[in-house]
Order: sequence, then structure tokens, then C-alpha cells
Amino acid sequence: MSDLKSQLSEAVEAAFAGLGLPAELGRVTVSDRPDLADFQSNGALAAAKRVGKNPREIAAAVAERLSGDPRLATVEIAGPGFINLKLSDAALTDRARAIAADPRLGAETVAQPRRVLVDYGGPNVAKPMHVGHLRASIIGESIKRIYRFRGDAVKGDAHFGDWGYQMGLLIGAVMDEHPAIAAAVERLNAGIEPPGAAGAAAFNTVTLADLDRLYPEAAAKGKADTDYRDRARRITAALQDRKPGYHALWQRFRDVTQVALERDFHALGVDFDLWKGESDVEDLIDPMVAELDAKGLLVDDQGARIIRVVRDGDKKELPPLLVVSSEGSAMYGTTDLATILDRKREFAPNLVIYCVDQRQADHFEIVFRAAYLAGYALEGELNHVGFGTMNGTDGKPFKTREGGVLKLNDMIEMTRAKARERLHEAGLGENLTPEDFEDIAGKVAVAALKFADLQNFRGTSYVFDLDRFTSFEGKTGPYLLYQAVRIKSVLRRAAAEGFGAEGAAAGPITVAEPAERELTLTLDAFETALAEAYDRYAPNALAEHAYRLSQAFSKFYAGCPILQAEPQVRASRLALAGATLAQLERALDLLGIAVPERM
Repeated sequence: MSDLKSQLSEAVEAAFAGLGLPAELGRVTVSDRPDLADFQSNGALAAAKRVGKNPREIAAAVAERLSGDPRLATVEIAGPGFINLKLSDAALTDRARAIAADPRLGAETVAQPRRVLVDYGGPNVAKPMHVGHLRASIIGESIKRIYRFRGDAVKGDAHFGDWGYQMGLLIGAVMDEHPAIAAAVERLNAGIEPPGAAGAAAFNTVTLADLDRLYPEAAAKGKADTDYRDRARRITAALQDRKPGYHALWQRFRDVTQVALERDFHALGVDFDLWKGESDVEDLIDPMVAELDAKGLLVDDQGARIIRVVRDGDKKELPPLLVVSSEGSAMYGTTDLATILDRKREFAPNLVIYCVDQRQADHFEIVFRAAYLAGYALEGELNHVGFGTMNGTDGKPFKTREGGVLKLNDMIEMTRAKARERLHEAGLGENLTPEDFEDIAGKVAVAALKFADLQNFRGTSYVFDLDRFTSFEGKTGPYLLYQAVRIKSVLRRAAAEGFGAEGAAAGPITVAEPAERELTLTLDAFETALAEAYDRYAPNALAEHAYRLSQAFSKFYAGCPILQAEPQVRASRLALAGATLAQLERALDLLGIAVPERM
């Protein structure tokens, strides 16, 4: 059964159509005045302009046609012609029971499922993640989960940055610092030892900490020292030709980085289906360039080869896609284009969502246009879902106190420490084992980080305030966890007394009290929130729903005694509480937030 707003829209649209007016004018929205009505339709005002009648007369005629609908307790005309609709308790009771019995808790699936690939995270070899990766990871993971829940076949790809000049720099730096590794590389390059031989075991001594330390040093030296830079380029070219020693050392860089990245991502509740990288499309580039040339898309320009992507009507002129540099090298955009081709061949997605910083918008527009020209995707199949920055209290991108970029693992640990402090302040988790307490502190920390981000529309920037975001009061992730755990506690107590959610006396739901009505209407709004999050790539719509649902339950809990009520009412309220918990946990899971069993 569709949600109540959709049902009423159909009824009001039919009433408008019955009067010879456009049906779409009957669209129903949530009431601006919930004290007066549950829903409203403002279509009579637009209809009056079209037919030259008084809008109140049109509204009255529509109300007359709706007067016999059993779902409506009242239909009233307000102001210049607003139609106010208040649902009957019976209609809300039916809807609450339907949601409680529905495995999807009132959410629908898309009519035509698609194959969708979400590109997010964007980690790089040899570089621990920093706070700049946080938003891509959090938003991308939620979009992936939302699309999958709506019925699409979805894969999430980390799109590993694991190729190019920076790898040549790093290989040279590690060889300079570790003679044993340098010797092993040369033996493998010369064919003296086969790959995997004992000499190459020296590569296993390389750690992510080594790479993190060496890379900025090597990058700086490459800018200042021409010979050093030229050597790095030669190594890069040899690596791309799969020279055994360089390739084996590069593989160690990739492996040690991925282990650390998977740890950090998993701690955030972020997990990928694919860990494909730039290296996976290296073999596609030369034949792709030849194909682009054969299609007449490549243009020679000052020794380089480009694809012009400017269109008539552009408000600003976009630069071309640089495919091959004047030095003969494939460029960053070339790799992105080859990735689109690779995904087409491997997965044939109907939609690819790139969850990347908004500042990359022009780059993706250029690459997408080139892909459409090449026939690697259809217009509209590639979408850049951009986002703003996470800022400090100074309004600038978040930094450490020393002014450096904060590593993501350090931020997670910092937030976990604050979560422990908050739990102790609230007297929560005191009777748990140390292991269980740490598990809860981790969930509270992740909820704080994720909800702080996802409650905002992704296109906006926001200020990171650790003290506020870890509070158990206000619009925060920990508050939502507390409300969910409160419901679990009520249901456990009820079950222990023999009449809980697991007992025969649970349900059916009957809606009568104002707080029960409000809670049911909020449960009914799940589909609307989910549809908005899906259509606009906007998890904030779902975050807002989770918060409103928590608030509605809090009012219900305060105004409608559950365990103390007489048996029939108690059973109804327990079932309503159970449905609320199930939907709240589902909404939080779609945001990537896990709920503990207790606090």
C-alpha cells in the first residue's frame, strides 16, 4: 500500500479532474499547520486563475467530492482557498498496521531497477586518508545503500589512486633509503631472480608509515632537482612497462596501503565491493587512444592530443580534455575516460555516480562530455555528485592545531575518545564489560561523525564541532542512538514481563491519542524521505526523517504510557514502538550508522 500522502493525492487529483480541472493541481503536501490539518492542497488557487472563478468556490466543490472518503475525518477550506485534510483514526490505524507488517516498513522499490556504480572514497597508495576523504566516504556509502535498498543492482568502487608519476617518485625514494630493497629490485629487473624469490622478501619490510614519511620528501625533491625528477619519470615509464622489480615493489606499496585503508574505512562503516585502481585500466589506454583517433575525436594541439568538448550554448567555455601530453604521456583525465570504458565492458552500468568534492565539477564535466562523444556512455548516465568542505570553527577547511591536515584515523580516535567521555558523563555503559563499552563508544563516535555530515545537504559546507556533535541531546547522531536504545530497553522489559514484542499480547495497533497520530504520520513519511534522498542524491532527507521519527517517539513515550497501560492499549503501543524501532534502525543503517543493543 502506498503512503498516505500518495493516496490522498490520488483522491484529490480525481476530484479536480471530476470538475474538469487539471488533475495535477490536486497534489497534496504535508500541512504547514499540523495543529489544523495533516495534509493540504493549494490547487484551487491555481485553478481559479485558469478558469476565472473564486478559488474558495473551487475548493468547496473539491471538498464536496471528498466528503464521503472514509480516510478523512474532516475536509475544511481555509484562507483564500486552501483545502485542509485531516485523516481519520481508522485510516491511521490501517496505515500503522500496514507499516508494522511490511518487511520494508512502508518503503517502496523503484519501478525499473538499474545497474548503478558508485565511485567514492578516492584513496591513494602510500597516503593515509585524511579528513578530506571523510565526506566522500560518508556520503558515497549512504548513496550506495539507499540505491541498493530501492532495488537497484549497486556496486561501490573505491577507485584507488595507485599509478603514475608519484609511484616513480616513491619507488626511487624507497630504493635510496633501503639498499637491500634497491638490490632486490635490480636483481628482479635483470631477471637474475624470479618474482617472489627470497631477495624480494626485503619488500615486506616497507610499511605505510615509511611511505607516508617518504612521499612528501620525494615530491619536494622532485620539484627542486631536475635529475631526481627525470629518474622518477624513467622509473614510472618502466613500471608502466611492467619491469619486474619496480612492479613487485609497487605491488607491496599497494597491498600495505589497502590493508590500512580497509581498516580505516571499516571503522567508519564503509566497505567497498571493488578496489579497482588506475593501474587496472593502464592496458586499455593505448588502444583507447587509437580508437579515439580513428573516430576523429583527437585534435593535435601544440604537440599534445586533445578532445574538444565545448557545446553551443555553454555559459562558460570548458577547456578540452588533454588525452596525450606533448611528452607522449597519458593524463589524469585519460585514465578517467579509460575507467568509464572499463566499467562499460565489465558492468554495463545504467548510471555511474561520482561522489567527489564539488571543486572537481569542471573536470568531470569535461571527462563526461568526452565519454559521450566517444560512445562510452549515454547522455545522463554519468553524474558528478559534489559536496562542500568540512570546516573548522574558523570557517576554513579543517586542520590540526599545528595547521596540518588531520589524518582520518586520528580523527576517528579523537571522536572515539570524546564518545567515551560523553558516555561516562551520561552514566551510560557503566555496567558493561570493557569490550562492550568500547564497541558502544565506537558506534557513538561513528554516529557523531556521520550524522554531523549527513544532516546537511551535501552541496553545502559545514563547521565541525566535536563537542556539539557528540552530545546525547539535540540534533546529533548520539541522540538518535539513545532513542533507538531506549525503545530496545522498553521492548526487553516488556518481553521479560511476558507481554512484550515477543509475547502473544503484542498488537494489533490502534491509533487514537495525538502522540500516536503524530508518530504514525511520521512513520508514513519514510517513503517520501527515501524517494527524495534517492532522486536528489541527498541523504540529508533521510537523516532529517530519522531525527523527526526520534522526536515523535520521544513525545509518544512521554505522553502515552506503554507498560503501565491496560492490556489492549499496551499491546498496541508495544507494536507501534516495535515498528518505530525497525524503521529507525533501517533509516540509520541506510546512513551507515549501526545501533548498539544497549547503553
